[in-house]
Amino acid sequence: MSMTDDEIWRAVAAQRVTLVELLESLSAPDWDHPSLCADWRVRDVVAHVVLSSNPEFWVLLINLIRARGSITRLARDTGIRHADRVSAPELVAQLRAAIPMRTTAPGTTPADRLMDVLVHIQDIAIPLGRTVEMPTAAARLAIERVWSTGWLFRSEQRLSGFHLLATDSGWSAGSGTLVEGSTADLLLLATGRTARVHALTGPGAQDLIQRAAVG
Repeated sequence: MSMTDDEIWRAVAAQRVTLVELLESLSAPDWDHPSLCADWRVRDVVAHVVLSSNPEFWVLLINLIRARGSITRLARDTGIRHADRVSAPELVAQLRAAIPMRTTAPGTTPADRLMDVLVHIQDIAIPLGRTVEMPTAAARLAIERVWSTGWLFRSEQRLSGFHLLATDSGWSAGSGTLVEGSTADLLLLATGRTARVHALTGPGAQDLIQRAAVG
């Protein structure tokens, strides 16, 4: 399944709108609720999405040096610092202003921006007991990007020994014991989230659940 860059950016904009609508429904305590991202509050996740929507090369470089070369640490630290400086209403306003932006960081693609916002919506919604549907076509493009990139989430390495099959899109990857689920749930799994692992089925699902419990 392929999408043009224009189609991807329109999907990104639509998901940013979805995130704004979710945030507008949150209570004040919700903003400080833990997200699915370790050590990130909801407000930290939102701040990261805002910052990643319009990255500036020199700012990224300086913060990468501060993070000692770790992309993960860079994302966490910059998100937390921004969230601590900006109020929740200001974060929503900044995200709303970012809806039409079509900017990528060096070495990334529009598909990375789509993956980022799709997954981070769930990082916020799931711990708060909210249900936000993830569009299947967008989720498939995102998981294809995650699986082919490899270096950030190490999905193929982490999930070795399993054959993943998305029952709603036909996407599949890996070899081994079959694990089935929606493209959205497999995307969360591929990006290191275990919150939806119990929704997966197939002969290998129980092994994944046990692995998640140990991890």
